[in-house]
Amino acid sequence: MKTIIKGITLLFALIMIGCGGKQEEKKEDGFSVQRKKAATEQPVETNSSTETKASERVDMSTKGVGPIKSVTLAPEIDQAMADNGKAVYEQMCLACHRVGKKFIGPPPNGVLERRTPEWIMNMILNPQEMVQQDPLAKELLQEFNGSPMSNQGLTEEQARAILEYFRTLK
Repeated sequence: MKTIIKGITLLFALIMIGCGGKQEEKKEDGFSVQRKKAATEQPVETNSSTETKASERVDMSTKGVGPIKSVTLAPEIDQAMADNGKAVYEQMCLACHRVGKKFIGPPPNGVLERRTPEWIMNMILNPQEMVQQDPLAKELLQEFNGSPMSNQGLTEEQARAILEYFRTLK
């Protein structure tokens, strides 16, 4: 009985030594995983201090690419239209856009301080052509990780209502 226990112990010891040797070979062959500490990683240099992100840049000179050539905004907000726009926004846009924070797409609040009404409506109605032909839309696509805006098939009336809703956001 003692011989069997000694044999099992010897066999176990040989297996452990054998496995230990193979681990050393794996490390030498490059099979081990070495994780670097965050402190040793070098930060990627960007030129962000001198370059404004597309979502923050003010560009009131372009109307974009699409069917909307001119939009006249009344001095007062049409609350009924804005309420309708909010309902359409919550149904069609909320999956990607959040008021007050970046999500899959840029936040809508303050957009009328950075873009023309025509550009906004063309982006809503014609997102594919906008990201192909409009330089600012191309930059936004890059900034938001290549997530293109979906064409929701909205009417001009719905897009105008969403624009009116955007006027209520601060």
